[in-house]
Amino acid sequence: MSPAPYVPQAPYVPQAPYAPYGTLAPTNPFAIASLVTGILCCLPGVGLLLGLIALRQIHVRGQRGRAAAVVGSALSGAGLGLAVLLLTTGAATRTWQDVKDGMREGASVSLAKGDCFDAAGDLEGVVDGIVPVACAGEHEGEVFATFGIEGGPYPGEAAVVDAAERCTGLRNTYAMDDWAVPHDVDVYYLAPSKETWVFGDRTVTCVLGSVTEGGTLTGSLRADESVLDADQVAYLKAVRVLDAAMDTAPEAAYAEDDLPGHKAWARRVSTALAECSRTLRARPWPATAAEPMAGLTERLDKARALWAEAARADDADAFYVPYDAGATLIEPRTTLAVREALKLATTPPDPGGEDVGDDPADGGAQV
Repeated sequence: MSPAPYVPQAPYVPQAPYAPYGTLAPTNPFAIASLVTGILCCLPGVGLLLGLIALRQIHVRGQRGRAAAVVGSALSGAGLGLAVLLLTTGAATRTWQDVKDGMREGASVSLAKGDCFDAAGDLEGVVDGIVPVACAGEHEGEVFATFGIEGGPYPGEAAVVDAAERCTGLRNTYAMDDWAVPHDVDVYYLAPSKETWVFGDRTVTCVLGSVTEGGTLTGSLRADESVLDADQVAYLKAVRVLDAAMDTAPEAAYAEDDLPGHKAWARRVSTALAECSRTLRARPWPATAAEPMAGLTERLDKARALWAEAARADDADAFYVPYDAGATLIEPRTTLAVREALKLATTPPDPGGEDVGDDPADGGAQV
């Protein structure tokens, strides 16, 4: 008998080991990790890598989990692609900013100096949302300044409020002419909360708003170098020195209750009057303002001498005589001609809370 012809055999391919009879093959741990990472959308690059490792090990070791590895890899791959898209288009930055704005009760981080807005909430309490609007129409608030608070851990609400008090001193750099500010307008602020501080919120936004319930503003209150001409700015800066001195009056309303305090105040006012007059005289004013300005500086000089006399008084009676005469010389009505010539507001503000037209304000100087 002839031998059977030789038939070539297929090359040997190692087979994955079989699981013992009666048990299931173990699930690959990398497949599980890939699926969890993919579902949670965290570390998408890592989830994809874990899925590829799992598929390789499942093929070699005969383990279960192929479906989990495939799904995890797909989800992680999609997440990785989305992350790349967000980073390359800048959408991630915008999304993070939106998150911070949403956490920032009031979204004041999106407001800049000169912006006007309507607010969802109370400017004296919690503002839940901001809607920017044109300043020409009615609006609830107008931003006049912004500044940052030093970083670090959240300093506490009291410290934030103390920092925000800086807004009061910044108002006059934006609305330089007090006469042009309605009597019912006051200073408010939007400040970081403990929750928004975590997101890097450090901005205090200073706002002008109405103290009247449901009250609104109409038109911008901005009156600074960007709006006023050089002569208007020079005049307002000069008289600001006098107004600041007048604002330092002692708490006691009458000289007999605090004569030393009133004498010290009179000395400060006398010094301010001298500086104000000197500054106004040094500037070459337009022809239309030259004559009324000369009359104003002459009255300021006379008032300076009277306030200086009050500062030297030995008793309350001796204080009141020069004080009354000096205060009369710097009543608001004495500046109307100058203001009209410089095209500034001509309705004096009333410390009592109502506009008084051409009548002088009771007490104090608002020149």
